[in-house]
Amino acid sequence: MNRETATIGPLLRDWRLRRRLSQLALASEAEISQRHLSFVESGRAAPSREMVLHLAEHLAVPLRDRNRLLLAAGYAPAYPDRPLDDPGLAAARQAVELILTGHEPHPALALDRHWQLVSANRAVAPLLDGVAPALLAPPVNVLRLSLHPDGLAPRIGNFREWRAHILARLAHQIDASADPALVALLEELKSYPIPPGAKPYRPASVTGHGGIAVPLILITGHGTLSFISTTTIFGTALDIALSELAIESFFPADSETALAMRGLLG
Repeated sequence: MNRETATIGPLLRDWRLRRRLSQLALASEAEISQRHLSFVESGRAAPSREMVLHLAEHLAVPLRDRNRLLLAAGYAPAYPDRPLDDPGLAAARQAVELILTGHEPHPALALDRHWQLVSANRAVAPLLDGVAPALLAPPVNVLRLSLHPDGLAPRIGNFREWRAHILARLAHQIDASADPALVALLEELKSYPIPPGAKPYRPASVTGHGGIAVPLILITGHGTLSFISTTTIFGTALDIALSELAIESFFPADSETALAMRGLLG
């Protein structure tokens, strides 16, 4: 279904099915009658603006798509959609830069919803030696940079595990957002060849981190560096661009990596 032109009923039904909820389950969670929800989905009843937002909240619909739901129902968007360089977001951008800088000497990146690089701290650049310049030309997609044969792929010591981790994360994001651009990105990443000599796949349960993290192991001119990462999102943001912003922070997985990163930034 074309999400730009669909009417509100089918769009709500699509999101409900994506969340694997029956009409009864959603109606119970939202404290409305199943009959009313059925009428809304079939087009026999027009939901109020408040009802659209109420159902979108219970369906965990991203803010960008909540605006689409409102438009499909004949209402004005509720959430501002300003670019990150908008003067009104200057304070938020400064906060992001403080987080990135504060994570040094370890790498940290700010990313948009399509995994395009918004900003990075000083610890990232030294790890990109040897990457093809075309992959570093804006807009930089960090997943493409990671798995492309002209990117970091040949230098990732646990490429098969890292690839599986990246593809699983992207598939989960697609399941949650239904974003066609991410679907295209996933297919592109799947098409990349496995680097010659890549080690056999090992499940996360035997990587030495108790199965809770998949390390990124980079073979660099500064030695073999091992990182684990965490993702931070701004869950209370009411601006679309901020709600879609994520900060990926990498932490040293061993003392040798910690020592090497301190040396890189002096």
